[in-house]
Amino acid sequence: MFKKILIANRGEIACRVIKTARRMGIATVAVYSDADAGALHVKMADEAVHIGPSPANQSYIVIDKIMEAVRQTGAEAVHPGYGFLSENPKFAEALKAEGVAFIGPPVGAIEAMGDKITSKKLAGEAGVSTVPGHMGLIADAEEAVKISREIGYPVMIKASAGGGGKGMRIAWDDDGAREGFQSSKNEAANSFGDDRIFIEKFVTQPRHIEIQVLADGHGNAVYLHERECSIQRRNQKVIEEAPSPFLDEETRAAMGAQAVALAKAVDYTSAGTVEFIVDGDRNFYFLEMNTRLQVEHPVTELITGIDLVEQMIRVAAGEKLGFAQSGLTIDGWAIESRLYAEDPYRNFLPSIGRLTRYRPPQEVAEAERAVRNDTGVFDGGEISMFYDPMIAKLCTWAPTRAAAIEEMRLALDRFEIEGIGHNLPFLSAVMDHPKFVAGEMTTAFIEEEFPEGFDGVALGGETLRRIAAALAAMHRISEIRRTRITGRMDNHERTVGTDWNVALQDVEFDARIEADRGGASVTLDGRTYRVESDWTPGQPLAVLKVDGSPLVLKVAKISGGFRVRHRGADLRAHVRTPRQAELARLMPQKEAADTSRLLLCPMPGLIVSVEVSEGEEVQEGQPLCTVEAMKMENILRATRKGVVTKINASAGDSLAVDDVIMEFE
Repeated sequence: MFKKILIANRGEIACRVIKTARRMGIATVAVYSDADAGALHVKMADEAVHIGPSPANQSYIVIDKIMEAVRQTGAEAVHPGYGFLSENPKFAEALKAEGVAFIGPPVGAIEAMGDKITSKKLAGEAGVSTVPGHMGLIADAEEAVKISREIGYPVMIKASAGGGGKGMRIAWDDDGAREGFQSSKNEAANSFGDDRIFIEKFVTQPRHIEIQVLADGHGNAVYLHERECSIQRRNQKVIEEAPSPFLDEETRAAMGAQAVALAKAVDYTSAGTVEFIVDGDRNFYFLEMNTRLQVEHPVTELITGIDLVEQMIRVAAGEKLGFAQSGLTIDGWAIESRLYAEDPYRNFLPSIGRLTRYRPPQEVAEAERAVRNDTGVFDGGEISMFYDPMIAKLCTWAPTRAAAIEEMRLALDRFEIEGIGHNLPFLSAVMDHPKFVAGEMTTAFIEEEFPEGFDGVALGGETLRRIAAALAAMHRISEIRRTRITGRMDNHERTVGTDWNVALQDVEFDARIEADRGGASVTLDGRTYRVESDWTPGQPLAVLKVDGSPLVLKVAKISGGFRVRHRGADLRAHVRTPRQAELARLMPQKEAADTSRLLLCPMPGLIVSVEVSEGEEVQEGQPLCTVEAMKMENILRATRKGVVTKINASAGDSLAVDDVIMEFE
């Protein structure tokens, strides 16, 4: 077995590999850029080597710099994680030439299956069902349009060396094909150093299901069942689960057999994933093979009990698999929620900055439930503009799907993040969505269920009543604290009233509180709720019981009440005396500033190009400029007809959120 391995990656996956290596008694080496000098993976590793400036194309994907770190530390093997150099055959070749083990598949398998065009050709030759498309190289945008017409819209434009949603666009017409081709090429070149593009038919209403395979160098190969990855946004997976609620045993076995056959056809070793799209009749089509560890591998580990990183290390060291297909059963259900640094209220655009508070839920591993959080950040750390915006992967396991979903709901409730935009509210909203709960989602779930974007959740009446009762009890506690601090308390709690008005989500409740040592009984319009909690003023997380059922609220004090976040809702709740409530109803509402004549930068990013000039008349839907952030290009378009009166930014400028890019007449 290896004595020392280097992890050629960063963030949560580097931390993940370090944990397994440490358990196996293997020393680890981290590499880091300028931006990651204080990163968690650097602190966790036994050694760390600086490899260059912050941009990945000057550090993490520069083969020579990684090789120098290998030589400097004497590492015997390298785990590439995912992304960066994980599917780069030149990197695997360089390691082989140096006599260093690559903890991944052989070079031939990477070349055959890592390239999306070649893999589809080989899959077809192996008898695997594939989606119609053009697998040859495409010269320019006009050729892309011609090919798209021949295939038939809609089409998917994809980077050959792509992954993680980078370099992918859906085109519904000729204009979309032209724009998508150029944007995909740009993203592919920037992210992978390879701008080759291919086009295939986009299957509407599909489910995205993938099979995890594992093979050793002794002819043994197995599949570790499937993962459902249909909840996606911009071709980036958001929620995954294992197994799929859609597959039956027959389809699962057929997909697994094809995945293993494909792996054996290219002499594959190590962990890999064969991705399929599956239609409503459970017909499945090969999509691509990822010749690396997948982001969502934890859900497979949770239902099989197999540590995939450990198996990759053992296979790279020449060991045989210690189990056969017959021994790989499905135990329970696992769900993964990807926590991203992105603002769901701004169409999920990236967010950067400092994590002023980062408190994930406690990890547990019990007989009936498990909570796991794979992360690469820490309280007070920075989310950089240079890398992928994923903060953490929160996973839960339980014996049934319903129980796993409930564990996820509670874990999300307890996850505290402040300082940046993040998608926790959206993840909570999905967990409560009827279609997800029923397992009836497709890859179009987000665009169908949130067609106007995500602007929060309107909580149901009974949930609002439970929250109102909790807030009334919490306000009483705050008032007791306040009277003690100000010295205005004459005798016990006489200065704290019993009658209050709780206003939230445009609803008001009249509340009466009767407190005792065990909690408080709160009566709302004739209905009494028992509220119990050890919450104290200033705590940002309130863990309560209302009528014996758990209620977890993220709370912050505001003037006259609380800001409350719960299950995708973000509310401003006011707790007032009856007289204060009466006066508040007479107050005029403040109107928001008019920004309709301004194009504001929706995220921190770099202006790639400006497509219009001052004095130009623009039409609705016309591209105005392109902004790049976290390796993704975003085209900003005119929302209505108008004339550009002033342009405040040019290509190359770095802008903050809400900086004015241009103004209109």
